[in-house]
Amino acid sequence: MGFRLPGMFTAKQGAEAKNVPKGYLAVYVGEAQKKRFVVPISYLKNPSFQHLLSQAEEMFGFDHPMGGLTIPCTEEAFIDVTSSLNRS
Repeated sequence: MGFRLPGMFTAKQGAEAKNVPKGYLAVYVGEAQKKRFVVPISYLKNPSFQHLLSQAEEMFGFDHPMGGLTIPCTEEAFIDVTSSLNRS
């Protein structure tokens, strides 16, 4: 099961999971089980998304256990933030 929001999508399983389109960034989100999302790099300049990045920095520093950017929040909180960015 996945969520489809304009400008954001969950990564596919298998060989395609490592491919991230140009202009996008892969992030892992969730508390117990991590889900991989691919978001536009334009989100990086948004204050709400930067707040999520600050939380990641405080928790993980530059050592992200998933091998990619891990954001320590619930999927629901992440989707709320990115949904508001899609409406902007």
